[in-house]
Amino acid sequence: MIITIGREFGSGGRELGRRLSEILGIAYYDQEIITEIARRTDLSERYVQEMSEKRPMYNTFPIHTGRSFYYMQNSPLNLSFSIFQEQSAIIREMAKKSDCVIVGRCADDVLRESNPFRIFVYAEMESRLKRCRQKAPKDEHLSDKEMIANIRRIDKNRSRYYELYTGKTWGDRLLYDLCINTTRIPVEDAAAMTAKIVKK
Repeated sequence: MIITIGREFGSGGRELGRRLSEILGIAYYDQEIITEIARRTDLSERYVQEMSEKRPMYNTFPIHTGRSFYYMQNSPLNLSFSIFQEQSAIIREMAKKSDCVIVGRCADDVLRESNPFRIFVYAEMESRLKRCRQKAPKDEHLSDKEMIANIRRIDKNRSRYYELYTGKTWGDRLLYDLCINTTRIPVEDAAAMTAKIVKK
């Protein structure tokens, strides 16, 4: 059983994935993928995270933690594609190892030959804004306008990243087996209902 989850920022998709893995008793992969890429390449986790869901761009912080990752230094674009290739290899390894839930990172397309159950999670902006407020650091003081702009920016980056590496449209309902609107459904209830569906 392989379940992939794409999600709008603030929709609760990551939480849904974690809860779903707990209900089904299967592995959950998200940040673990970033950690493994950093371990294999000696790139800093911060840099890998920055590159993992957005189009290639120049960055101002150090990208290495140790020795040089020499074959990926030609350009930000080459570096990004190299990271994506490493990420894809790790995702395939994880999927072969055991039943699992994998969040983001084009996993639905990377694992297309394994016929994963593909989920996309979305919600109305008001609901996403409320969820972001609840999870925001106490010292964060963004206005609603600023937070909405941030949500849209992250979604735009995810969309461009997905399009770049798959040639497909992020969020297109035809690419998924189940689309979940969490605006009026608590994430825990959505996870329970989804578990019943994938078990069939």
